Amino acid sequence: MRWLIAPDSFKGSLAARQVAEAMARGIRRADPGAECRLCPMADGGEGTLDALHAALGGEWHTASVHDAEGSPLDVEWLLLPNGVAVIEAARVVGLPAVGSSDVHERDTRGVGELIRACLDAGVRHIAVGLGGSSTNDGGAGCLVGLGGRLLDGQGQLVDPRPDQLGRVAAVDLAGLDARLEVTKLELWSDVDNPLLGPHGATAVFGPQKGVAANAVAPLDAALSHFAAAADHAFGQPCTDLPGSGAAGGLGYALHLLGGRCHSGAAALAEHAGLAEAIAWADWVLTGEGCSDGQTLAGKAPARVAELARAAGVPVSLLSGAVLPDAEGRLAAHFDGCFSLCNRPLTLDAAMQDAGPLLEQAAEQLARLLQAGRRSS
Repeated sequence: MRWLIAPDSFKGSLAARQVAEAMARGIRRADPGAECRLCPMADGGEGTLDALHAALGGEWHTASVHDAEGSPLDVEWLLLPNGVAVIEAARVVGLPAVGSSDVHERDTRGVGELIRACLDAGVRHIAVGLGGSSTNDGGAGCLVGLGGRLLDGQGQLVDPRPDQLGRVAAVDLAGLDARLEVTKLELWSDVDNPLLGPHGATAVFGPQKGVAANAVAPLDAALSHFAAAADHAFGQPCTDLPGSGAAGGLGYALHLLGGRCHSGAAALAEHAGLAEAIAWADWVLTGEGCSDGQTLAGKAPARVAELARAAGVPVSLLSGAVLPDAEGRLAAHFDGCFSLCNRPLTLDAAMQDAGPLLEQAAEQLARLLQAGRRSS
């Protein structure tokens, strides 16, 4: 039996490649003759570079930038064989890496610096994975990292931190890197939120990054103030474009620079040749750390299921947890949804033992399918 194994990472526990390898080990315990093709997935957030490298190879490069708190940071980016450079915002301004700073003190300057490093390497097609950021600066820092300047009413420089954006009166683009005009920018994201308002970056994602309930409205107002100046400078309104609210508004800045938003999972699937791999398979297995109705909103397993359905290949979901889905929307997209937890477990225990638990669950699924094939 031919298996295509295409999971996302189990965040905080296993990288996508490790998840796929554990699933394959379990399947081969049940069926030593099974052919397993591994295609680790991601949706633009953490693990995107590793998944792409596992599928396609490419050249790793390192650049010196600043992290979300302004400290020096050496960070890797990936040059794909087709000449596209891919960077992960989370590697520069990721939430797990921040220390004791307040979200109002963090910015995305380092992402702009990393884009500039790609330009220095001669790249003219850059994709930016937007998931997992700790920032909420509307991408102001990114613009500064690329040579833009924020000015107050007296023409003095304004720091791109969120707590200073309400002072911005103008955005000076005279020093913006001219190479951006001949560079194709892509935004890879699993969200399509606008920059502002009740569905925007601050209201929806700010609390996850430490924005207090009573600070949401003032911070959203500061982003609005900055965006009015930025829209004027670039000559185009971008606050309502899908994905502008991704990564605390980093998507907005990239839209200003001419970027176009794509589903991160769909982009990775296309680069990795997932559709062709699925056509080879008898069965597809995918998964993620936790699945619920939100999985269908652009997450990697949903893209895998969509391509499998189009090819007429059965696809099952094996995740760390599968939360109740009263409407049955999640179950309708898969040929079985399974959790690796086979007994009462704490979250810490489940994460620590994720590898062996995945092997056991995949083995039992493979045994069930083998029995069904024998009896048919």
